Amino acid sequence: MGLVGSGDRYTVISADCHGGADIAGYKPYLEARWHDEFDAWAADYEIPYDDMTGPDGNRNWDSKRRLRELEEDGIVAEVIYPNTVPPFFPKVSFAAQPPPISSADADRRAAGLRAANRWLADFCSDAPGRRAGIAQVPLTDIDASVAELHWAKENGLTGGVLLPGTPPGGDLIPLWHYEHYEPIWRTCEELGLPVNHHSGSAVPVFGDTDLDRIVFLLEVTWWAHRAFTHLVFSGTLEKHPDLQLVLTEQGTAWIPQELYRLDYFYDRMMNAVGSQEHVWGFPVVSHLSLKPSEYWARQCQVGSSFIRPEEVPLRSMVGVDKIMWGSDYPHKEMSYPFSREAIRLSMADVDPAEIAMMLGGNAARVYGFDLDLLGQVAAEVGPSVDEISRPFTAGEIPVEADRCPAFVGHVGR
Repeated sequence: MGLVGSGDRYTVISADCHGGADIAGYKPYLEARWHDEFDAWAADYEIPYDDMTGPDGNRNWDSKRRLRELEEDGIVAEVIYPNTVPPFFPKVSFAAQPPPISSADADRRAAGLRAANRWLADFCSDAPGRRAGIAQVPLTDIDASVAELHWAKENGLTGGVLLPGTPPGGDLIPLWHYEHYEPIWRTCEELGLPVNHHSGSAVPVFGDTDLDRIVFLLEVTWWAHRAFTHLVFSGTLEKHPDLQLVLTEQGTAWIPQELYRLDYFYDRMMNAVGSQEHVWGFPVVSHLSLKPSEYWARQCQVGSSFIRPEEVPLRSMVGVDKIMWGSDYPHKEMSYPFSREAIRLSMADVDPAEIAMMLGGNAARVYGFDLDLLGQVAAEVGPSVDEISRPFTAGEIPVEADRCPAFVGHVGR
């Protein structure tokens, strides 16, 4: 949709939302042979996070409530990453998992991921055209992953696949081992499924002390950034030029400096004859036809969850066509119910055509949303161009908004 006059409204797609069934809700999606083991697992299971419990826990799976609250927030469609723990998993599937204790345990976990995918496909079908669900696959079994990718494509999980990451010290082969993971990359490219890598993925196991948690908090996004480096220098993006990589909830401001850093090393490896970088790197980079920044421009997007005002001025360096705004609903730090305010704070002085791309146009292109269909909903609930263009006055931002990173340092000004 174009933005023509002051009466227009933005079509807002959140490129970062989360969902999943409550624990009992997964059982009907498991093959019957797993039901007894599921009952035993569920009996001892303890929900790990507050946003999955209490009166607001059902935001993860209550379709009507979710649609209502997102529309109240000006959002007409969403990309759904997992949130609740899949059956038989020790922890949420973003996090590094303890290795399976046996082949039977690995089979159980794979069955749990299939159940989560089947639940999510039904959940998305409950709001046609407004949800792009992201499938999960077991990297422990490449053939099973490929089969599940075909199932996801055939059953409407248009969000693509979640890349769990391969943290050091675990039992998974690192992502830069191209030949091992090539069937997954080839299948995603052939099916047009984006590969999504979310903050929290690829983080090694941390302890449970207060300081452990702080170190995790400070480093969680850094671990997730590494997927881009691995897929560039392994030749994955070179050999699969139509493969699309999405890095979500990892911030946005880091990207220009990281691209500069990687281009610097690429140049040293390629051209600095006699240097250690050239000795080690030339056998690798000589097979790459592009610099890292050029792979970024060709094949990558960023899920810019609650993008901060300080990040938006860097948008041309990141690529305005790369940035996809997200609310992180229903997590504690989500922008709900202040998404309009978050967008306005960060983008009031931005060209409306660029805002339209970052709020919805880019996500529609990557995930296949129909903007004409969504525009009909946005005409009723979307934030208006005039609303977003008004800068805030001192003290206007609600104090309660401060829990969302978009507002850090701006509440009370």
